[in-house]
Amino acid sequence: MISYSIFIIDDEEIIRDGLTMALEADYQIKSFADAKSAIQTIQSEAPDRVLPDLILLDIGLPDMSGISALEKIKQTNPDILVIMITAYEDVKTVISAMKLGAYDYIVKPIQMDTLEITIKNALETIRLRKEVRILQDKFLKENLPCFIGESDTIQDMMEFLKKVAKSPDTPILIQGETGTGKELIASAIHYRSPNFKGNFVAVNCAAIPDDLIESEIFGYEKGAFSGAGPSGKKGLIEDAANGTLFLDELGDLSSAAQAKLLRFLENGEFYRVGGTRKRQINTRIVSATNKNLKKMIEDGDFRNDLYFRIGVIKIEVPSLCERQNDIMLLARHYLNEFSKKFGVDFSGISKQAETILMNHNWTGNIRELKNLIERGVLIGKGPELLVEDLGIKNSGSSTNRPEIGDKGFPPIPQEGIDFQQAQEAFEMHYMNEAYQMANGNESQAAKLLNMNHHTFRYRRKKLMAS
Repeated sequence: MISYSIFIIDDEEIIRDGLTMALEADYQIKSFADAKSAIQTIQSEAPDRVLPDLILLDIGLPDMSGISALEKIKQTNPDILVIMITAYEDVKTVISAMKLGAYDYIVKPIQMDTLEITIKNALETIRLRKEVRILQDKFLKENLPCFIGESDTIQDMMEFLKKVAKSPDTPILIQGETGTGKELIASAIHYRSPNFKGNFVAVNCAAIPDDLIESEIFGYEKGAFSGAGPSGKKGLIEDAANGTLFLDELGDLSSAAQAKLLRFLENGEFYRVGGTRKRQINTRIVSATNKNLKKMIEDGDFRNDLYFRIGVIKIEVPSLCERQNDIMLLARHYLNEFSKKFGVDFSGISKQAETILMNHNWTGNIRELKNLIERGVLIGKGPELLVEDLGIKNSGSSTNRPEIGDKGFPPIPQEGIDFQQAQEAFEMHYMNEAYQMANGNESQAAKLLNMNHHTFRYRRKKLMAS
């Protein structure tokens, strides 16, 4: 059951005492003779402080007017509802209070029946807010394992995410390595935002051919192109109206789609492909990439103006190797999840397996860890998850890294090297070698490189195209 706290701010002791006696059976009541002390309590950082859900605020206070107090309260915490108390119906003052965010007002002498109805209506609004927050917290806890962790990096990111999610339309760019949970983070932003009642629509830009991506996102009209549907089609951006559109692999957007996206971000307007009618909707754009967009801008593959508009807020997702203290927390979470899913009983993870997990080079990040635990639960006999269940070897902190001596790589020339190009060449070499060893079987080749099958296919395709 949700409990509520009410502050009473009135300079008349008889009013404070009367309201306290009438309401204390149902609510936590705290009364103040002046606004300054109440505001200090709200602003206090004391660990045992109790913030009010609702304030009954007298307009005619001696130290600070009720209007000034209302303004400070709303600046401090806009979620607190305020009901103004006035000795007479001063229309101008009441209008000023409502414009500043007052929920309602009552007139002295106070009629308790009227006040109780007003309080119940206000608290119903608060109840719905609190229930939404409870559901949001439950969703995050149960569905977003990327937020499991005690490391400073993930805790800092979570706090930052809560802040930036409050805006309904500010564009957010999520950057990080493959497998760190960027889509889950985008989902968390959606469910923490005022847009949570709208749809969360995710699209992988890399999975849609260049000539179709514009029509998929923005829709098309009848006869817009060869093969277009007879009645046209609304795009994903319309499906996400009043919600969130998540653009994964943003760097794969075509130049035409980039131009349309920029226009939408600037004024909320767009045209369907082949259309002449301007459309306007409200939605938040959250995007993600593991590409170096600044390098793409230098190469002319990504718009500079779009980069700054799409990333008004940037979130850097830490890799699993940067979250050393979270590895076993995540591993146990997945062990429990897959044990329930497959109906088996695993009591824990052996010490040797823990050592392997802690020392592994997590190139695939959380996704790789999840896949390893799933594999272990499927083939393991229990009751503990063992090293052989995981399918990775123990070779210290360099687990699964190729053993290359100091002379295994060519020296850096005086003019320097293109590091990204060298890195891609390295990846391409081992992917092709694994592919040949596996006789063209992508799944087997991915296992040879300790990679997820889909990650292997995607990376190889991208490297071959570059």
